[in-house]
Amino acid sequence: MSEQGTKVKFGLSVKGPDGTFGAYVARPKTSPAPAIVVLQELFGVNADIRRTCDELAEQGFLAVAPDLFWRQEPGVDLSNVTSDVDWQHGMRLYQGYDRDAGVTDIEDTVSVVAKLPECTGKVAVLGYCLGGLMAFLTAVRSRVDAAVVYHGGDAEKYLGEIDGLHAPLLMHLAEEDEFISKAAQAEIKAALAKKANAAVYSYAGQSHAFSRHGGAHYNAAAAALANGRTSDFLRQQLR
Repeated sequence: MSEQGTKVKFGLSVKGPDGTFGAYVARPKTSPAPAIVVLQELFGVNADIRRTCDELAEQGFLAVAPDLFWRQEPGVDLSNVTSDVDWQHGMRLYQGYDRDAGVTDIEDTVSVVAKLPECTGKVAVLGYCLGGLMAFLTAVRSRVDAAVVYHGGDAEKYLGEIDGLHAPLLMHLAEEDEFISKAAQAEIKAALAKKANAAVYSYAGQSHAFSRHGGAHYNAAAAALANGRTSDFLRQQLR
Protein backbone atom coordinates (compact mmCIF):
# COMPACT_ATOMS: atom_id res chain seq x y z
CA MET A 1 0.00 0.00 0.00
CA SER A 2 1.27 3.43 -0.92
CA GLU A 3 1.90 5.94 1.81
CA GLN A 4 0.43 9.41 1.73
CA GLY A 5 2.54 11.70 -0.41
CA THR A 6 3.71 9.06 -2.86
CA LYS A 7 2.70 9.24 -6.50
CA VAL A 8 0.95 6.50 -8.42
CA LYS A 9 2.92 4.56 -11.01
CA PHE A 10 0.83 4.67 -14.18
CA GLY A 11 1.03 2.05 -16.91
CA LEU A 12 -0.78 3.98 -19.64
CA SER A 13 -0.71 7.54 -20.97
CA VAL A 14 -3.84 9.15 -22.37
CA LYS A 15 -3.51 12.17 -24.62
CA GLY A 16 -6.45 14.57 -24.61
CA PRO A 17 -7.09 18.05 -26.02
CA ASP A 18 -5.81 19.72 -22.84
CA GLY A 19 -2.82 17.51 -22.11
CA THR A 20 -1.62 14.03 -21.28
CA PHE A 21 -2.48 12.14 -18.11
CA GLY A 22 -1.75 8.72 -16.67
CA ALA A 23 -3.86 5.68 -15.92
CA TYR A 24 -3.26 2.61 -13.76
CA VAL A 25 -3.63 -0.65 -15.70
CA ALA A 26 -4.37 -4.17 -14.47
CA ARG A 27 -4.25 -6.83 -17.18
CA PRO A 28 -6.05 -10.19 -17.18
CA LYS A 29 -4.29 -13.47 -17.89
CA THR A 30 -6.08 -13.86 -21.22
CA SER A 31 -6.48 -11.21 -23.88
CA PRO A 32 -8.06 -9.63 -25.76
CA ALA A 33 -10.61 -8.92 -23.06
CA PRO A 34 -13.43 -6.42 -22.49
CA ALA A 35 -12.29 -3.36 -20.56
CA ILE A 36 -13.53 -1.56 -17.46
CA VAL A 37 -12.56 2.09 -16.96
CA VAL A 38 -12.54 2.45 -13.17
CA LEU A 39 -13.28 5.93 -11.84
CA GLN A 40 -11.85 7.01 -8.51
CA GLU A 41 -13.28 8.48 -5.34
CA LEU A 42 -11.93 11.76 -3.98
CA PHE A 43 -8.80 9.94 -2.75
CA GLY A 44 -7.23 9.62 -6.21
CA VAL A 45 -6.03 6.41 -7.86
CA ASN A 46 -5.18 5.07 -4.42
CA ALA A 47 -4.56 1.58 -3.07
CA ASP A 48 -8.29 0.82 -2.95
CA ILE A 49 -8.87 1.76 -6.58
CA ARG A 50 -5.77 -0.13 -7.70
CA ARG A 51 -6.94 -3.19 -5.75
CA THR A 52 -10.35 -2.88 -7.41
CA CYS A 53 -8.62 -2.88 -10.81
CA ASP A 54 -6.55 -5.91 -9.84
CA GLU A 55 -9.69 -7.79 -8.77
CA LEU A 56 -11.41 -6.97 -12.06
CA ALA A 57 -8.35 -8.26 -13.93
CA GLU A 58 -8.61 -11.51 -11.96
CA GLN A 59 -12.18 -11.77 -13.25
CA GLY A 60 -10.92 -11.53 -16.82
CA PHE A 61 -11.31 -7.82 -17.54
CA LEU A 62 -8.75 -5.26 -18.65
CA ALA A 63 -9.07 -2.63 -15.90
CA VAL A 64 -7.87 0.94 -16.36
CA ALA A 65 -8.13 3.75 -13.77
CA PRO A 66 -7.43 7.22 -15.20
CA ASP A 67 -6.03 10.00 -13.04
CA LEU A 68 -9.13 12.21 -12.79
CA PHE A 69 -7.31 14.84 -10.71
CA TRP A 70 -4.44 15.30 -13.19
CA ARG A 71 -5.39 18.92 -13.92
CA GLN A 72 -5.15 19.79 -10.21
CA GLU A 73 -2.58 17.41 -8.72
CA PRO A 74 -1.25 14.63 -10.97
CA GLY A 75 -0.70 11.23 -9.39
CA VAL A 76 -2.37 11.97 -6.05
CA ASP A 77 -2.60 8.87 -3.85
CA LEU A 78 -4.53 9.29 -0.59
CA SER A 79 -4.61 5.76 0.75
CA ASN A 80 -5.41 6.46 4.40
CA VAL A 81 -9.13 6.84 3.78
CA THR A 82 -9.99 7.15 7.48
CA SER A 83 -7.46 9.95 8.04
CA ASP A 84 -8.85 13.48 8.45
CA VAL A 85 -5.77 14.85 6.68
CA ASP A 86 -6.39 12.69 3.59
CA TRP A 87 -10.12 13.39 3.75
CA GLN A 88 -9.60 17.17 3.78
CA HIS A 89 -7.02 16.87 0.99
CA GLY A 90 -9.44 14.84 -1.12
CA MET A 91 -12.33 17.21 -0.40
CA ARG A 92 -10.33 20.18 -1.66
CA LEU A 93 -9.68 18.32 -4.90
CA TYR A 94 -13.30 17.17 -5.13
CA GLN A 95 -14.63 20.70 -4.68
CA GLY A 96 -12.26 22.10 -7.31
CA TYR A 97 -12.90 19.32 -9.84
CA ASP A 98 -14.29 20.33 -13.25
CA ARG A 99 -16.91 17.68 -13.97
CA ASP A 100 -17.48 18.71 -17.58
CA ALA A 101 -13.76 18.52 -18.36
CA GLY A 102 -13.71 15.23 -16.47
CA VAL A 103 -16.25 13.68 -18.84
CA THR A 104 -13.95 14.64 -21.72
CA ASP A 105 -11.02 12.97 -19.96
CA ILE A 106 -13.05 9.81 -19.44
CA GLU A 107 -14.20 9.80 -23.07
CA ASP A 108 -10.56 10.10 -24.15
CA THR A 109 -9.64 7.22 -21.83
CA VAL A 110 -12.43 5.02 -23.20
CA SER A 111 -11.32 5.80 -26.77
CA VAL A 112 -7.68 4.92 -26.06
CA VAL A 113 -8.55 1.75 -24.16
CA ALA A 114 -10.96 0.50 -26.83
CA LYS A 115 -8.15 0.61 -29.38
CA LEU A 116 -5.60 -1.28 -27.27
CA PRO A 117 -4.63 -4.64 -28.80
CA GLU A 118 -5.46 -6.39 -25.52
CA CYS A 119 -9.04 -5.00 -25.59
CA THR A 120 -11.97 -6.54 -27.49
CA GLY A 121 -13.25 -3.05 -28.21
CA LYS A 122 -15.98 -3.27 -25.56
CA VAL A 123 -15.59 -0.80 -22.68
CA ALA A 124 -17.66 -0.13 -19.56
CA VAL A 125 -17.25 2.61 -16.96
CA LEU A 126 -17.46 1.83 -13.24
CA GLY A 127 -17.12 4.43 -10.53
CA TYR A 128 -17.33 5.12 -6.81
CA CYS A 129 -18.49 8.34 -5.10
CA LEU A 130 -17.11 11.11 -7.36
CA GLY A 131 -16.31 8.39 -9.87
CA GLY A 132 -19.85 7.06 -9.55
CA LEU A 133 -21.23 10.45 -10.55
CA MET A 134 -18.70 10.62 -13.40
CA ALA A 135 -19.71 7.14 -14.60
CA PHE A 136 -23.33 8.34 -14.68
CA LEU A 137 -22.44 11.57 -16.52
CA THR A 138 -20.32 9.65 -19.03
CA ALA A 139 -23.17 7.21 -19.64
CA VAL A 140 -25.70 9.97 -20.36
CA ARG A 141 -23.36 12.18 -22.38
CA SER A 142 -21.23 9.68 -24.26
CA ARG A 143 -21.15 6.20 -25.74
CA VAL A 144 -20.02 3.30 -23.59
CA ASP A 145 -21.08 -0.33 -23.57
CA ALA A 146 -22.21 -0.34 -19.93
CA ALA A 147 -21.98 1.73 -16.75
CA VAL A 148 -21.88 0.87 -13.03
CA VAL A 149 -22.44 3.51 -10.35
CA TYR A 150 -21.62 3.05 -6.67
CA HIS A 151 -23.06 5.81 -4.43
CA GLY A 152 -22.69 8.57 -7.01
CA GLY A 153 -23.31 11.76 -5.06
CA ASP A 154 -25.09 14.61 -6.89
CA ALA A 155 -26.51 12.31 -9.57
CA GLU A 156 -29.94 13.76 -8.81
CA LYS A 157 -28.73 17.14 -10.09
CA TYR A 158 -28.24 15.70 -13.58
CA LEU A 159 -31.44 13.68 -14.02
CA GLY A 160 -32.54 16.14 -16.71
CA GLU A 161 -29.94 14.50 -18.96
CA ILE A 162 -31.28 10.99 -18.52
CA ASP A 163 -32.76 10.80 -22.03
CA GLY A 164 -29.15 10.53 -23.20
CA LEU A 165 -28.72 7.20 -21.43
CA HIS A 166 -28.41 4.48 -24.08
CA ALA A 167 -26.03 2.05 -22.37
CA PRO A 168 -27.19 -0.47 -19.77
CA LEU A 169 -26.69 1.04 -16.31
CA LEU A 170 -26.45 -0.57 -12.87
CA MET A 171 -26.61 1.66 -9.79
CA HIS A 172 -25.94 0.81 -6.14
CA LEU A 173 -27.33 3.06 -3.39
CA ALA A 174 -26.79 2.84 0.37
CA GLU A 175 -30.08 3.59 2.10
CA GLU A 176 -28.36 5.42 4.97
CA ASP A 177 -25.88 7.29 2.75
CA GLU A 178 -24.89 10.45 4.60
CA PHE A 179 -24.08 12.23 1.33
CA ILE A 180 -27.13 11.21 -0.73
CA SER A 181 -30.36 12.08 1.05
CA LYS A 182 -33.36 9.78 1.01
CA ALA A 183 -35.19 12.42 -1.04
CA ALA A 184 -32.36 12.44 -3.59
CA GLN A 185 -32.36 8.64 -3.68
CA ALA A 186 -36.11 8.68 -4.35
CA GLU A 187 -35.61 11.12 -7.24
CA ILE A 188 -32.91 8.93 -8.74
CA LYS A 189 -34.97 5.76 -8.43
CA ALA A 190 -38.06 7.39 -9.96
CA ALA A 191 -36.11 8.74 -12.93
CA LEU A 192 -34.24 5.50 -13.63
CA ALA A 193 -37.41 3.43 -13.26
CA LYS A 194 -38.49 5.00 -16.56
CA LYS A 195 -35.43 3.59 -18.32
CA ALA A 196 -35.68 -0.05 -19.39
CA ASN A 197 -31.89 -0.31 -19.54
CA ALA A 198 -31.32 0.84 -15.93
CA ALA A 199 -31.42 -1.09 -12.66
CA VAL A 200 -31.07 0.36 -9.16
CA TYR A 201 -30.35 -1.65 -6.00
CA SER A 202 -30.66 -0.25 -2.48
CA TYR A 203 -28.76 -1.64 0.50
CA ALA A 204 -30.67 -1.37 3.77
CA GLY A 205 -28.74 -0.13 6.79
CA GLN A 206 -25.66 0.72 4.74
CA SER A 207 -23.72 3.99 4.75
CA HIS A 208 -21.68 5.71 2.06
CA ALA A 209 -18.83 3.66 0.59
CA PHE A 210 -19.96 0.40 2.20
CA SER A 211 -18.02 -1.52 -0.46
CA ARG A 212 -14.69 0.30 -0.03
CA HIS A 213 -11.85 -2.01 1.07
CA GLY A 214 -10.95 -1.12 4.63
CA GLY A 215 -13.27 1.87 4.77
CA ALA A 216 -14.99 3.08 7.93
CA HIS A 217 -18.39 1.79 6.73
CA TYR A 218 -17.20 -1.35 4.94
CA ASN A 219 -19.72 -4.16 5.18
CA ALA A 220 -18.51 -7.48 3.83
CA ALA A 221 -21.95 -8.98 3.17
CA ALA A 222 -23.35 -5.90 1.41
CA ALA A 223 -20.12 -5.43 -0.55
CA ALA A 224 -20.18 -9.06 -1.69
CA LEU A 225 -23.80 -8.73 -2.80
CA ALA A 226 -23.18 -5.49 -4.72
CA ASN A 227 -19.94 -6.70 -6.27
CA GLY A 228 -21.54 -9.99 -7.30
CA ARG A 229 -24.31 -8.10 -9.05
CA THR A 230 -21.70 -5.93 -10.74
CA SER A 231 -19.71 -8.94 -11.96
CA ASP A 232 -22.81 -10.62 -13.38
CA PHE A 233 -23.91 -7.39 -15.06
CA LEU A 234 -20.51 -6.73 -16.65
CA ARG A 235 -20.19 -10.28 -17.94
CA GLN A 236 -23.67 -10.11 -19.42
CA GLN A 237 -23.10 -6.75 -21.11
CA LEU A 238 -19.51 -7.17 -22.30
CA ARG A 239 -19.01 -10.82 -23.20
